[in-house]
Amino acid sequence: MQNFLIILFWLGIALVVYTYVGYGVVIGVLVKLKNALKPEAPLPPLTDFPTVAFVIAAYNEEDYIRDKVANSLKLDYPADKLDIIFVTDGSSDQTPHILREYEAQGIRVLHEDARRGKIHAMHRAMGFVEADIAIFSDANTDLNPEALQEIVKHYQNPKVGAVAGEKRIKVLEKDAANGAGEGIYWKYESWLKKMDSAFYSVVGAAGELFSVRTKLYEQVPANALLDDFMLSMRIAQKGYRVKYEPQAQAWETPSSSVKEEFKRKIRICAGGIQSILWLLPLLNIFKYGWLSFQYVSHRVLRWTLTPLSLLAVFTLNVWLALFQLPFYQVMLGLQVLFYLTALLGWWLQTKKIKLKALFVPYYFVVMNLSVFLGFFRFIKGQQSVAWEKAARRKE
Repeated sequence: MQNFLIILFWLGIALVVYTYVGYGVVIGVLVKLKNALKPEAPLPPLTDFPTVAFVIAAYNEEDYIRDKVANSLKLDYPADKLDIIFVTDGSSDQTPHILREYEAQGIRVLHEDARRGKIHAMHRAMGFVEADIAIFSDANTDLNPEALQEIVKHYQNPKVGAVAGEKRIKVLEKDAANGAGEGIYWKYESWLKKMDSAFYSVVGAAGELFSVRTKLYEQVPANALLDDFMLSMRIAQKGYRVKYEPQAQAWETPSSSVKEEFKRKIRICAGGIQSILWLLPLLNIFKYGWLSFQYVSHRVLRWTLTPLSLLAVFTLNVWLALFQLPFYQVMLGLQVLFYLTALLGWWLQTKKIKLKALFVPYYFVVMNLSVFLGFFRFIKGQQSVAWEKAARRKE
């Protein structure tokens, strides 16, 4: 019995370490091997710019919308090849009225009073798109001027079906645990996506900035919680590569509080469970090969087995400590210390006290707890597809 518990304990540890550290090591090594054996040829400079529809879905964004329009108009792309479309379905504030002030400058505004969720708004907007490439962005993000050119250069390769940009968090010295934790998390995520892209394909794009070949756009179900993820994975499932471009950047402020970030994470995790069920064929490594390996390692484990492993490892450690095994008693003490550190991070955050050493354990615990709450929310059918924005820190 004791030996069996020890085996389970170390299997759980191995799974957690692989998910958050090991996969990064493995994919990094695979990229180096690939580059050594068959380096990918650099893309030639763009000479013939494809037509682009820049689509922004905005729901009650009156605090950000003028900045977004100004940022969009400054993007470095041939004006005769660029169609800027704002879709504001369900907005009940001044967002649609503010946008109409800019129609004379070439902005297209699509508005409906009904609020049926972001994915419905995107589907409706795509009915007006005639461009070769559709690029999507959120209303509360700022893009660097060369973002569109950096994205579309990848479509010179006919095997590329979608391109994701890089999400960046504007973290200030004064930011609390949510800001710093979110920033660190996205830096690591960005590096993983860069490695995924270099090896074979990114497994899922973030809605802050991603693009597709218009002819490959597929209407995902209206109840999709992670529409951007589903859309990009469906394209990868068809055999196209999803590339990652770190020089196309979408900057946004972090969530205004851990409570707001927690709300966002729960929604993402509920959508992750839904996506796994809808994308079950992608678990077949014999059919999808490296795509399945990347998908399971980078996404599926985080949304399923790894959070369960954290719970199992702690429970098993308690049992093993009761056998009076000194090593496992020390391990239990370290685990308790880690979770107390996260709890202390939460308490300090409520007191507006900064201690960056606690940001990572705090954010790690919040992220994994979100999986459990997201799972129960999905099972109960309590997660709405209507826009549920996390409040962002004001500049």
